[in-house]
Amino acid sequence: MTAIDMNPTELSRLQLARRVFHGNRLASISLKLFALLIALAVFAEFIAPYSPQERNRAYSDGAPMGITFVNEEGRLQPWPLVPARITSRDPVTLKRVVRTDDTERWNLKFFVRGSNYELLGLFQSDLHLFGVSGDGYLHLFGTDRLGRDIFSRTLFAFRTSLSIGVAAVLTAFVLGVAIGGMAGYLRGWFDTVIMRIIEFIQSIPTLPLWLTVAAAVPRDWTAMQVYLVMTVILALIGWTTLARRVRSRVISMHTDEHVLAGKLAGCSSTRLFLRHMLPAFTGYLIVDLTLAFSTIMIAETSLSFLGLGLREPVVSLGVMLLPAQSISAIMLTPWYLIPGLFVVVVVLLLNFIGDGVRDAADPANY
Repeated sequence: MTAIDMNPTELSRLQLARRVFHGNRLASISLKLFALLIALAVFAEFIAPYSPQERNRAYSDGAPMGITFVNEEGRLQPWPLVPARITSRDPVTLKRVVRTDDTERWNLKFFVRGSNYELLGLFQSDLHLFGVSGDGYLHLFGTDRLGRDIFSRTLFAFRTSLSIGVAAVLTAFVLGVAIGGMAGYLRGWFDTVIMRIIEFIQSIPTLPLWLTVAAAVPRDWTAMQVYLVMTVILALIGWTTLARRVRSRVISMHTDEHVLAGKLAGCSSTRLFLRHMLPAFTGYLIVDLTLAFSTIMIAETSLSFLGLGLREPVVSLGVMLLPAQSISAIMLTPWYLIPGLFVVVVVLLLNFIGDGVRDAADPANY
């Protein structure tokens, strides 16, 4: 008998929650798309046709290039082609002009050899998912002013922003659950002190705080040191909301029957919290995590965009959006904004996933 054919009363709580979650089509599709984006980030070296710092000086500030199945003679063919591009200078404005060369097509190939890389820090390889033949080039999202491929850099940038979000959220989760749980369980003076600390942290204006941190960070620090400092600060700011949620849930569960039974059975405070209280509101914590993840990712992108977070040569979504600060840059090179679409898509997907998890965690939907 499969889980689908079983009576709802015969299913475990996890099976019921999974059925409710997958019944939400939008949340289920969002989860699959988010998993696809994670795969793109993890295997960026293999999927990206170029390394993040590789330059194409013949196509700097180039517009996104398309793919066609029409050859030079105007006939359809079964394999994809990339129309060649020609760059020149406008004789009046001296602005770089890029136009399509209809007399030449480059074959788009899969599993081609390119620049060397180290996949997952374990395997040395030069195999890439796709590329073009001969001396051709392919830039799906265009190039920046240095001729670097925006598509390739976006994959690496998304991985950096994703890793910061994961590290900061996990750190904030541990701090929030531990401190909020202790405050709600112990109560008394400890609860009072923790709540005053949370109120103080939440009252600090975010932008002045980052301006102070940016001024205090030495300019000779390595990219890894700035990365770690940024992750820690985002985590120290992000744990307060989760701690208040956990505290309120623990206080409300003090008089629940299963908690009182655990106390009468002689359970220790740690076991009582981890085995009897925490599982009861784990679903709500997951919802908070999805919302906190999108918030931290937006914070990293915004701060790097303002020059207060990560900086070159680190590649993050905020760093990639940095050249698009002026109206002229947006008008002349609108493809600079493509990395920002990844932030919008990720936030929407996480919100949809959070809605699905919230419904799955509600026993009223079983």
